[in-house]
Amino acid sequence: MTDFKQMLDTDRLIHEPARLIIMALLYGVENGDFTFLLRETELTRGNLSFHLSKLEEGGYVAIEKTYKGKRPYTLCSLTENGRLAFDAYRQQLQQTANSLPD
Repeated sequence: MTDFKQMLDTDRLIHEPARLIIMALLYGVENGDFTFLLRETELTRGNLSFHLSKLEEGGYVAIEKTYKGKRPYTLCSLTENGRLAFDAYRQQLQQTANSLPD
């Protein structure tokens, strides 16, 4: 029997589709700049900024704002907590998927 109650424990901060994409992208790299995330997620600048802020507030993403030449440069990376949370999220989804009937 499938225990759907475990899905209620899903990390809602990660589970939102835009944030899930951001987390997945950053999981595969040491860091990514704002332009990279903008291109890969196809989000608007404002929407990407909003979701990055939420992930930063949750302690999952570190954001470093500097300049590259005279242009603003934003570099994002997963924190250790972010990596652990994403690993746990993936494991929970896998367990849920494996428990579904064929």
